[in-house]
Amino acid sequence: MAKEQNAVLLIYTGGTIGMMEDPATGALAPIDFAHLHDMLPVLEQFDYGIQTLAFEPPIDSSDMNPAIWAKLGSIIEREYDRFRGFVVLHGTDTMSYTASALSFMLQNLGKPVILTGSQLPIDKLRTDGKENLVTAIEIAGAHKNGQPLVPEVCVYFENELYRGNRTYKRSALHFNAFESPNYPVLARAGIEISYNYAYIHYPTTRKALVVHKRFCPDVVVLKIYPGITRATVGTLLNVPGAKAVLLETFGSGNAPTEPWFVEEVAAAVRRGLVVLNVSQCNEGGVDMGKYQTGIQLLKAGVVSAGDMTLSAAVTKLMFLLGKGLGYQGTVEALADSMAGEMTLPQAREMPTRLGGA
Repeated sequence: MAKEQNAVLLIYTGGTIGMMEDPATGALAPIDFAHLHDMLPVLEQFDYGIQTLAFEPPIDSSDMNPAIWAKLGSIIEREYDRFRGFVVLHGTDTMSYTASALSFMLQNLGKPVILTGSQLPIDKLRTDGKENLVTAIEIAGAHKNGQPLVPEVCVYFENELYRGNRTYKRSALHFNAFESPNYPVLARAGIEISYNYAYIHYPTTRKALVVHKRFCPDVVVLKIYPGITRATVGTLLNVPGAKAVLLETFGSGNAPTEPWFVEEVAAAVRRGLVVLNVSQCNEGGVDMGKYQTGIQLLKAGVVSAGDMTLSAAVTKLMFLLGKGLGYQGTVEALADSMAGEMTLPQAREMPTRLGGA
């Protein structure tokens, strides 16, 4: 095996890609990653080593939480100088959340952190896991002139590499399970891997990695729907202990125009809750200056999430609340693109006053 500095670290957190069927019971059980090379001899063809680390027990992606994100961040922090890149094997259901969280946690990241998984277990005949795994490892180890080709947190799935905090899971049925509608694909894998260098983030200066591990999960998600009642809105805006509310609105950030709705939202802002407006649409984003309903929310003190995905918006809120910036500091930080998670100009809209109706 090559020296560690010339190796990729493979971290198995859990998920379908690391499972295989027990022939006796038919149940899925984790594979032994210590014998990964025996299962996939093609890995020997890499000109750098592959070392493995597996969570015990594996974590179902539905059970992912900030404590596990912090554990992942600690592993990368501890091993950062020893490896050229990292591949995180993860269940698909919450992969976009973990990728988003890592993108905010890993300040000054200068090496690839590639998340991948599969829709079928790796021992199945038609599995997508083998290609996803092999190509993710190749991308994590890819260098040119001694520099990594993709020094950011990404998701690789079904021949495409995405910025991690721009993705969402689009399908539970198909191999092309992920999509990034508001940011271009960073690379496509065909006969060769074609990198979209213009859209990959490259640090202008080399700084030491700083890992922020504190998240505050006191976030409420309020999804707007036709016919939503004042009682429902009031209950969710008054959840005990909540520090922020993610308001999932229609289209470009629109919500009901009834006076009671704006009054409830404005009152929540006056109580010190950060209210972040994210669109229910996967493509496009929030523009609260476009329609009267959005303007009312802006005047009430609601902050725009621009073209952020739901998973990026949730994890960014948790991350910023964990930093203890206070109301104004959190609002100002939400308006900045911290890790390339948003690009639309309207993402910088700021409320004109706090909680005015």
